[in-house]
Parts: sequence; C-alpha cells; structure tokens
Amino acid sequence: MRFGEPWALLMLLPWALVALYLVRRPGWKTPELPVPALRALPRPGGTRVHLARVAGWLLPLATFLFLIAAARPQAGHETREIVSQGIDIVIAIDVSGSMRCEDFRPQNRLFVAKSVAKEFLRGRAQDRIGLIAFAGRSELVSPLTLDYDGLAALIDGIDFGMLTDGTAVGAAIAQGAQRLRQAKGKSKVLILLTDGINNAGAVDPVTAARLAAAVGVRIYTVGAGTLGQAPYPIDDPMLGRHYVWVRSEIDEASLRSVADITHGRYFRATNAELLSQVFRDIDTMEPSQVEMRSYTQWAEMGPGLLATGAILMALSLLLGATFVRRYP
Repeated sequence: MRFGEPWALLMLLPWALVALYLVRRPGWKTPELPVPALRALPRPGGTRVHLARVAGWLLPLATFLFLIAAARPQAGHETREIVSQGIDIVIAIDVSGSMRCEDFRPQNRLFVAKSVAKEFLRGRAQDRIGLIAFAGRSELVSPLTLDYDGLAALIDGIDFGMLTDGTAVGAAIAQGAQRLRQAKGKSKVLILLTDGINNAGAVDPVTAARLAAAVGVRIYTVGAGTLGQAPYPIDDPMLGRHYVWVRSEIDEASLRSVADITHGRYFRATNAELLSQVFRDIDTMEPSQVEMRSYTQWAEMGPGLLATGAILMALSLLLGATFVRRYP
C-alpha cells in the first residue's frame, strides 16, 4: 500500500486533537443527578440509547475517512509476466534418393531425419521455425511459423520424388539465408541435414555460407549416414523388396567449412541415436531467451473511502433528525 499524496496525512493530527478534546470535555457524557432512592432501578438502556452513542462517533469517523481519502491511498497488486524472445530457425532436409539407404535401421535416413526434426520441435518454445526440402533443387515447404503442429504435419509430408534427384546443398543454404535475412529473432539459425555431395544448383555451399554469414545466419551442418557401403532398398514387382549395397559419400570438408564460416558446428551422425543426440545438442546450444518481468498495478482506494464517509455522514444526520433528536 502507498499514498499518492502523503502530505495530506498531516491533517490527521488536528483531527486527533479535536477528537481527543471532544472525548475528554465535560459535556461529552450525559449529565447525571445522583438520587440514592433511584439506584435500585435499572439504568436506562434500549435501542435509542445505543443509537445515541453510535451517532456521536459517526461524524468524526466520516471526517477521518475523508482525510485518509485526501491522501490517495493505493493498493498494489504485483503481476509477473514471462517474456520469451524466441529465435528464428530454418531446418533444411535432404530428400534425394540416397536418403533411402537403410543404415539407420530399422528405417531409412529420411524417415529418421523427419522423426528427429519433429522431436526437435517439441523442445522449442516461442521460436519461429521454417522448413526447406532439397534434392536437385531447393524448395521452401514452410515459412517461419509458431504453428508447430502444422509444421510437424508438413515434415511428415516431405518425401522422395517431390523434387528432381540430386543434392543442391548450396541452393538450400542460400534459400535458408534468404528466408532468415529479414527475420526479427535474436538469433538466426539454419540446420542443414544431408547425406551426400553438392552436385546440383547454381551456387556452391561455401559461397552460400559466406552470404549467410553476412546476414548473421549461423549454420549447423549434419552429415547423416555411414561412410562406405550402405544398404539401398529395391522394390521389384516380381521379386519384392531386396537390397543392394551402394557407395555412400559425404563431403565432410565442405560441411565443416560451411559451419566454420558461419560460426556454427558440423555434426556427424552414423545411426538414429547419434542423429537424435545431434539435434539435442543443437537444442542446448540455441536456447530460447526467457525473461521474467515483475510490475505492480496500483488501484485507488480513495473513491471507496469517500463513499463510505458520505454514507456515515448521511447516517449521522439521519439519526440526529429522528431517533436521537435533541429537544430544547
């Protein structure tokens, strides 16, 4: 509680002196003439006597409330507000044919990448996240959004065959940087997952990384898959599904350069658990900014005191004119 005009409380001093004088003055109590013969009779009482005693205090009490109201008492209510300043993230996932390899058993690389990306969404708060799919070219699947449920559905929807085959790593970086360039988040992050070597698109990864660094984008690159031979499924209408071993190559040097240029980090994931750990590490390295703010809202109590004082004054006048009226 506080007072908007504390100086007004000084007026309580003369009020207290007047109240003390009224209480102690000789005429405060009703004069009595002692008559020994009447001492055995009951003392006067009843409603009228009690009302008279109450009425004597109503006007001083109303004056007291008016003086307190003049000081503008204010009741405070503390409010705490959590302010979250999210970051802007774009996830770029390779959907080229080589992501069919099933070295991330029991599923292929793309299936695991999508599962891990959706798990990553569940760990974020107030971050705007976008999605890019790339193969022979790069395509924006979702702009930056806070609708994580909708984004998870779009992640489920990316698949093989949606783009011409190839691995346009540089194009994906350039498109991600372009989307993040005008972003308002405190940090701008691109997470790029691929299992191959840049072999499509008009821009190479290192050049795209320099452009990204120029607009403040940090890139985390993830090389997914084993090196050497990896099982690749073949679905034959006659023989059913069988596997062939294909060569799996990742341009780790290029991915490291991209991460270094943008002050990010390169990760290597050779199985599903390692890929999950990679995204958990990124989640830790890019925390959302959460701030607690406290402020107090002040409400004026004066109007209520004035209303109460007015009621007491009116009641005093009413009692003085009716029940406790004095006759000359």
